[in-house]
Amino acid sequence: MFLRVEAMRILVVGGAGYIGSHMVKRLARDGHEVVVLDNLSTGHREAARFGEMVEGDLGDSALLDRLLGQRPFAAVMHFGAYSQVGESSQEPAAYYRNNAAYTLNLLDAMRAHAVHLLVFSSTAAVFGEPTYIPIDESHPLHPLNPYGRSKRMVEEILADYEQAYGLHWAALRYFNAAGADPEGDLGEQHEPETHLIPIVLQVASGRRSELQVFGDDYDTPDGTCIRDYVHVTDLCDAHALALDYLCSGRPSRAWNLGTEAGFSVREVVDAARRVTGREIPLRMMPRRPGDPARLVADSAAARRDLGWRPQFPDLETMISHAWRWECRIRDGDLPLAKGVPAR
Repeated sequence: MFLRVEAMRILVVGGAGYIGSHMVKRLARDGHEVVVLDNLSTGHREAARFGEMVEGDLGDSALLDRLLGQRPFAAVMHFGAYSQVGESSQEPAAYYRNNAAYTLNLLDAMRAHAVHLLVFSSTAAVFGEPTYIPIDESHPLHPLNPYGRSKRMVEEILADYEQAYGLHWAALRYFNAAGADPEGDLGEQHEPETHLIPIVLQVASGRRSELQVFGDDYDTPDGTCIRDYVHVTDLCDAHALALDYLCSGRPSRAWNLGTEAGFSVREVVDAARRVTGREIPLRMMPRRPGDPARLVADSAAARRDLGWRPQFPDLETMISHAWRWECRIRDGDLPLAKGVPAR
């Protein structure tokens, strides 16, 4: 397809967070020199240990100028965004500022220091309510909340910066990131946690008493919402391939990333029960506004253009990797997990 790139210096924004930290480990393993920029608002310093950590914020233009001016960088990977859908509707100013306006600071610093390659963490939230399933890249973009709109704005900004300034970019639209580092070094830890699989596993480990299921009357086989889950390691593979793609001089574009297999909430719970051997009590709740019945990706373009093939498409494998991480958190076996409260 295209040659793998030689070792380079890469800035990873948000590299102390869930997906970003896994990416830092992957890049370091591949021989790249990795510098992490993270304000640690949701990330963990210990999670960035595979790269050089710089604590700071994209809102600090002077810091960006110093950081990119001290030594040459070949590329930037950008994971630094607020990502809670409900919170974005309550605090839209914070989301537009952090996700869109501060990305402009990054892009302008890249321009000033001749850094022309960007791999951007986007989201399936740019699509909004699907008009057909599976969702391919031609699907209309009608995001339903400020989070999705802020990501769509950045995608449009990237296209304009390419035309005006020669930026080369890849935008990777995740569906539902899941799992943890297969070697057990890293995993998902948000506070508060809002993602289904880690919440299910917190119930299994005893850190929560029950799982609240929001709606069991959707037009799906078991009445609960269906989502497409993709292993965090597979997302990192896609980012590495996207960087190779850009280095080969191929055109900028966005790709959808999913396993193209949707699983309902009940199917996730049943898989977690098999993996953990725990009961996992459920409590049914009313539907939440804006939750589509199904969100499943068409990832044919990523397979075709990038040669991307998920290593861990099996739901139980994703859950088993996440379960090992949850057990380490529960047992206090992590520097970043000390004092995590039970709920």
